[in-house]
Amino acid sequence: MPGDPGGDARSAYLAGVGCYLLWGFLPLYFHTLSVMGVTSFEMIAHRTLWSVIWAGGLVLLARQGGQVAQVLRQPKTLGILFLSTLAIFGNWTIYVVAVNAGRVIEASLGYYINPLMNMAAGALLFRERMSTEGKVAIGLAAVGVAIQTIALGHLPLVSLGLALTFCVYAILRKQVKADAQTGLFIECAYLAIPGLLYVWHLQASGAGHFTQDARTAILLLAAGPATVVPLALFAWSARRLPLSAVGFLQFIAPTLQFLLGVFLGEAFTPLRALSFVFIWLGVAAFAYGAWKRTRSAPAMA
Repeated sequence: MPGDPGGDARSAYLAGVGCYLLWGFLPLYFHTLSVMGVTSFEMIAHRTLWSVIWAGGLVLLARQGGQVAQVLRQPKTLGILFLSTLAIFGNWTIYVVAVNAGRVIEASLGYYINPLMNMAAGALLFRERMSTEGKVAIGLAAVGVAIQTIALGHLPLVSLGLALTFCVYAILRKQVKADAQTGLFIECAYLAIPGLLYVWHLQASGAGHFTQDARTAILLLAAGPATVVPLALFAWSARRLPLSAVGFLQFIAPTLQFLLGVFLGEAFTPLRALSFVFIWLGVAAFAYGAWKRTRSAPAMA
């Protein structure tokens, strides 16, 4: 018997909302570890180390071992995944360091900008057609970044770095013909060995926190599911949701991150607020364009 389409759609929406909620509250996780004395680079090392175990578990659950073996026999694909690994590692590093430096609001701006940067990259590199709403969104975002630059007294490098590294990651992964779980496992495998060596070095020198107490150890072990579970939920929901829904849902995470930054007492001047108004207007234009394209798709079929 066919499954319940309504139930499948509800599950997809729940998975989508769940993944963005997890990403939205991720700064609290890193902030908690920072308060406990764990450095940003130790967090990143544990994130790479424990993620490969969870990513491997997903591959086994999805019975994709054969696809992993197939990718391992393709040097070109492995090379692209190595480059995407560098991009996502750069993204993780900028994000964790920014959160622990009290720059959560600036980090949230990066994830507002990212979909707009992806759209611009698609038009420039893949000749994807950009809608009027898309052009308006990018223009508004550019004004927002300019105002943010004036407010900060320098370019919002954290925001631009996060948006750029994730954009590069998306471009590279677009070239890989493999499921998200397979690609993620190989990327985590690339990072696991240097992660393990760094954790071992910290523990051997007495600077590590993994054996400090049970609570710290559990939180560091949680870096694996904190990384892999939302990615798995996203991959599952994105295949089942319309583009307009994904377009709206993807802004849950930076909105929560922005609110967390304000809650944690980060500076939010009127000029910075004005920059976010332009960013949010750009986001609204982007989301409206995605919704309009989805509405017109059946008529074009």
